[in-house]
Amino acid sequence: MATKILVIEDEQAVREMLFYALNKADFEVREAANGEIALDILKKYNIDLILLDWMLPGQAGIEISKKLRSMPETKNIPVIMLTAKSEESDKIMGLDSGADDYVTKPFSPNELIARIKALLRRASPQTSTDIVSVGSITLNPSTHKVNDGGNELDLGPTEFKLLHFFMTHPDRVYSRSQLLDFVWGRNVYVEERTVDVHILRLRKSLKSDSSKHIQTVRGAGYRFSN
Repeated sequence: MATKILVIEDEQAVREMLFYALNKADFEVREAANGEIALDILKKYNIDLILLDWMLPGQAGIEISKKLRSMPETKNIPVIMLTAKSEESDKIMGLDSGADDYVTKPFSPNELIARIKALLRRASPQTSTDIVSVGSITLNPSTHKVNDGGNELDLGPTEFKLLHFFMTHPDRVYSRSQLLDFVWGRNVYVEERTVDVHILRLRKSLKSDSSKHIQTVRGAGYRFSN
């Protein structure tokens, strides 16, 4: 099934450009000129990703983003903010409102589509079948095998997905809630402390030198670094 994208944008010319570009890239597109119409669409359809304009009539994109994150049925939908504001403080404000990414107008449709695909991969990281290696660890998603320093590891499915995510998303701190979204899946409700249990199991399965790649960042979450 085609990935469903909701475009929330009041300028008709921009909506038409996005509709054409996204359809050409095989996305299914829904359109809304304001937040009220968008929320109506979200009640009726399962949307995979939202493109949200900052400057909207009535309720601004920032406020809509906050509302989306406060609602259980929409809080895990990836959001890309579209805006002419380019200051770093504006970007921080957009991300703080709950947006996952930020694209400054004017933008290339090809760049936007690349950003969409990257964000969707973050939301479903196990779609990649490329073999990845970090240090002495080699992971093959196709065969579901992990080798550490010449020894094949016996990992459970969750530890395997967790390691795959870490190895393909290095050097960034992820909170427990983010790891739950990206590894366990959006709209899967388990306690955040579950992440700690699987991190502990994964560290025990790796060689002592390799387990050091998984770093605890006090008060923030976990990071995987070489």
